[in-house]
Amino acid sequence: MGKPTGFMEYGRRDRRYQPAADRVVHYNEFVIPLKDAEASEQGARCMDCGIPFCHQGCPVNNIIPDWNDLVYRGDWRAALDVLHSTNNFPEFTGRICPAPCETSCTLNIDDKPVTIKTIECAIIDKAWEQGWIKPQVPERRTGKRVAVVGSGPAGLAAAQQLARAGHQVALFEKADRIGGLLRYGIPDFKLSKTLIDRRMAQMRTEGVEFHTNAHIGADIPVSTLRAEYDAVILAGGAEQPRDLPVPGRDLSGVHFAMDFLTRNSKRVQGVHVPDEDFISAQGKHVVVIGGGDTGSDCIGTSNRHGAKSVTQIEILDRPPEKENKGVTWPNWPNRMRTSSSQEEGCERMWNVTTHAFTGDAEGRVTGVNYGLVRWEKDADGRMQMHQVPGSEGVLKADLVLLAMGFLHPVHQGMLAELQQSGLELDGRGNVKGVTEGSQAYHTTVDGIFAAGDMRRGQSLVVWAIREGRQCARAVDEWLMGRSDLPR
Repeated sequence: MGKPTGFMEYGRRDRRYQPAADRVVHYNEFVIPLKDAEASEQGARCMDCGIPFCHQGCPVNNIIPDWNDLVYRGDWRAALDVLHSTNNFPEFTGRICPAPCETSCTLNIDDKPVTIKTIECAIIDKAWEQGWIKPQVPERRTGKRVAVVGSGPAGLAAAQQLARAGHQVALFEKADRIGGLLRYGIPDFKLSKTLIDRRMAQMRTEGVEFHTNAHIGADIPVSTLRAEYDAVILAGGAEQPRDLPVPGRDLSGVHFAMDFLTRNSKRVQGVHVPDEDFISAQGKHVVVIGGGDTGSDCIGTSNRHGAKSVTQIEILDRPPEKENKGVTWPNWPNRMRTSSSQEEGCERMWNVTTHAFTGDAEGRVTGVNYGLVRWEKDADGRMQMHQVPGSEGVLKADLVLLAMGFLHPVHQGMLAELQQSGLELDGRGNVKGVTEGSQAYHTTVDGIFAAGDMRRGQSLVVWAIREGRQCARAVDEWLMGRSDLPR
């Protein structure tokens, strides 16, 4: 805890943003951090609540009251040690995590939780500035070799933990640069890629080998990894996007959101993308279908391109402005949220379903035919969607971005090859596996493990880090008979 009476003495204060008009002209991060004294004051607000529900709310089980107290007392170096004990990459989560820990904070009962995410980011940013973060090179090597497929947060966390345990770790990434979703899926204005690069430098010294342009299941057979390594971790993403098979889907100008975001991020990062492959929103009426984070990233990117208008449509009901804390707390509530990208400018519509896309004689999309829906419970208490008669309309659209989430990992290639060796998928199409017991993170193929979105489906970066860490311990224990790695 921080100061016993701090939550009564100090109000909640969080980071601010640059004005929207200033930030939409660049792709740099635009968050204005708190000063050290301000962060210390916010740490003082961490109350002696008895049961720290924030531990439960945080997927990596960060020891939040401890580092809040240390920041309050000015011991930033010790706060870093506590933070790193549960999270390999707090500079990632301190920027892009939705902060379920703050939802679980006892002070959130009064809508004024401790600014946990801001303090976390302040600790790790100060640590890098002060040069406190050093490679943790193992004293001995085990002689065991582990291949990690996928360099997103799950793969990075697993690789770093296993290298620190003394194993020889090779990380394989199908793209031209390391980072997975962190590199090209999340826009640079939300996460600077220098944060990935400096972690890579640390991990190289710790013994991790990075292999890019290495598409397992396409360029390199899985059988090669199985023959050359003692264990293989599948840590790729859930990259199969949810499609919208309505009339006009094949029109030019209708794209999956990740195609739009990836090509833009590559250009921002200096990777050549031919003009004929680039998807631009400049001067266009953009319709984003899907109300989640990916849709929000499409809005922010479209605004930076100079879109004429941006409309985001969501099939679900508009969430309530305020949740019923007596029913939801300390769990994540369904309530109205507005992202920084949405603040920059867009029209948001709820209860909208897409009937078809219309186009011109050249085969280019010109509009979205839609209708309104309502959601009602059936006799079994399940929500059912009903069309609202006479609610049809048309949205002008020169560019449509499908941001409706992801179904499961791509099955073609690597997983299809492994299925011939007995790999099983669960009912949702993810790699089958459990997280507890002697078979934790093991797939149905001996020596093959799975973690992150590959195993659990589309989820948060913080869940990926948790699973990567826990999978690393499971692999270490499987290889050595015991493990000193934390879970």
